[in-house]
Amino acid sequence: MYPKARGGTITKWQNYLSAPRVYTEGGVCRLMRAKTRANSLALRETIWLALDTLRAHKLRSFLTLLGVILAVTTLVAVMSVVNGLNLYVSDKIANLGSNAFVVDRFGIITNFEEWSKAKKRPPLGLDDVQILRDGMRLASQVAAMENNTADVRYGNNLFEDASILGVTPNYLEMRSLEVSSGRALTDADEMHRAPVCFIGADLVKQFFPGVDPIGKSIRAGSEQYLVVGTAKPRGSVFGQSQDNFVLVPLGTYRKSWHAPDDSLTIFIQARGPEWMPAAEDEARVLLRARRHVGYSAADPFGVIMPSSITGLWNRITGNLFGIAIWLTSVFLVVGGIVIMNIMLASVTERTREIGLRKSLGARRRHIVMQFLVESSFLAAVGGVAGIVLAFAIQQLVRVTTPIPITMPMNAVVMSLTLSTVVGLFFGIYPAMRAARLDPIEALRAEA
Repeated sequence: MYPKARGGTITKWQNYLSAPRVYTEGGVCRLMRAKTRANSLALRETIWLALDTLRAHKLRSFLTLLGVILAVTTLVAVMSVVNGLNLYVSDKIANLGSNAFVVDRFGIITNFEEWSKAKKRPPLGLDDVQILRDGMRLASQVAAMENNTADVRYGNNLFEDASILGVTPNYLEMRSLEVSSGRALTDADEMHRAPVCFIGADLVKQFFPGVDPIGKSIRAGSEQYLVVGTAKPRGSVFGQSQDNFVLVPLGTYRKSWHAPDDSLTIFIQARGPEWMPAAEDEARVLLRARRHVGYSAADPFGVIMPSSITGLWNRITGNLFGIAIWLTSVFLVVGGIVIMNIMLASVTERTREIGLRKSLGARRRHIVMQFLVESSFLAAVGGVAGIVLAFAIQQLVRVTTPIPITMPMNAVVMSLTLSTVVGLFFGIYPAMRAARLDPIEALRAEA
């Protein structure tokens, strides 16, 4: 123990021993700040050296970074296209209506075997529609549709391969078809099987340019229909027009177009998005009970949910994304090897510089940091160039196609991270080789 003064007070010797602790902490803080400034200065100098290297050897730098540029361009472009296509499919194809799903004879078919089995299923008829209307408690409305294809004429004007659809009056509301002029189909039209029709924008444009089509008669196949309304344009999906249709009341359609083996397509709208799975189960139970299907037997009909369409699409785009990942990996490995070779050549060219730095006090970690930062910075520059090229491709696709391609931020972050990591990884060996150089031998190298 330290001696104590009279009265139990601490001696000046103990004060002396305790004082250096305070001064030492302050010194450590100053030392840490100085080291931080030194490291920051070294990092800035290294980045400027890397930029000087890029400027001094432009062609070599471009060829060095070509693999990284192609890798990043491929990854970002594919992710942008897939992201845009997903949005496009969700909006244009998987959108069956607000909180709606479809029951039909086939469902989603992905191979010929499933198609052969589905052909043997009994068709859905008006009785099935009535069972669902009367029995479902979780559906706000049920619509039905049956379709065919035929040429449509107005005078001497011909419109080929128009879609002739027999629909219930609520089909227009469920499918969000907006009236441009005239009126929609009504329950009275259905009840009286009236020979009236509601036509799409393509037929209006071809048959009635600058003329009011309401009250005019058109001929579809061998039947003649009075135009009572027209629809607002809906555009196209993957180049296929959505405005080349003629809607007639379902009863009117079945009187002239229905064949014994034709099946209805039934649209069911749930009371809310949270009721969709329960409404699907309810529809399946009612239809299975009506057809006396056994407990373990498969459904003799198909159910198409929006999630089913997007799930199928995601499987397709998943394969595309897998190919993109494989190509990206190949490009990154090739680009990394090229970066490593260029950095090795740089070590040989700058042997005297390395020896001079080490003779002036630079430690191994300083040399390692210099070359690692330089290689990772080179790769990051290639990543930025790849992102710029991918953005140019994205703009070109957006101008030339209707697909709403968008560049997701995670693609940008991922590509920059990957390119930097590749530069860092493939720069390790050149950096360690530079750090192990003997300063005396390095200074002699040029001489």
